[in-house]
Amino acid sequence: MAHQPSGAGEASPSPGRLVRSVAELRELVGQELGVGPWVEITQERVNAFADATGDHQYIHVDPERARQTFFGGTIAHGYLTLSLIPFLAQGRDGVRIDLGGRLTVNYGLNRVRFPAPVRVGKRVRLRTTLLAVEEIGEQAVQLTQQQTVEIEGEPKPACVAETLSRIYF
Repeated sequence: MAHQPSGAGEASPSPGRLVRSVAELRELVGQELGVGPWVEITQERVNAFADATGDHQYIHVDPERARQTFFGGTIAHGYLTLSLIPFLAQGRDGVRIDLGGRLTVNYGLNRVRFPAPVRVGKRVRLRTTLLAVEEIGEQAVQLTQQQTVEIEGEPKPACVAETLSRIYF
C-alpha cells in the first residue's frame, strides 16, 4: 500500500518545516512530527470494512445487540483503526518530508496494540513520532514511526502502532 510520509500538526517541533535530506530527518528522531485532524468513525465505514473483510461480528455491525454489551453500542474493528493510519496521516500539518523519492511504501509493523475501543460516532486523529531513520544502501530510506490513534475525549488511545515505511529513490 503506497502512501506519503508527510504531515505534522499541533505541538510539532517545527510547524511548517519541510525536510529534504536524510541528515535533516535524523535530527527529528525522537520528536513528534505532527497531529492530524479529527475524523468521525461512522457505522457506514464500519459496515464497509466488515463487508470488505468478512468480519461481521455483531459488536461491529448490529447496534441493537451491541448496545447490550459493555461497549454500549457498536465499535470499530481494531484492524479498521489500524488501516486508517495512512488516511489519518494525509491531513497532518507541520513537518513534511520530501527526500525526492520515487515511491513510498508501507514496509510493515513492529508492534501493534489496541488499548481502547472506538465507539461508532466518536472521532479519532493520528499523532506521529519519528523513532528511527535507516538508510537501505543507496536505494531507500526506512522510517520507523510510532503512530498513535487518539479518541476524542478518551484517556486511552484506540491504537498504538510502530510502523515501517520505505522511501525508494
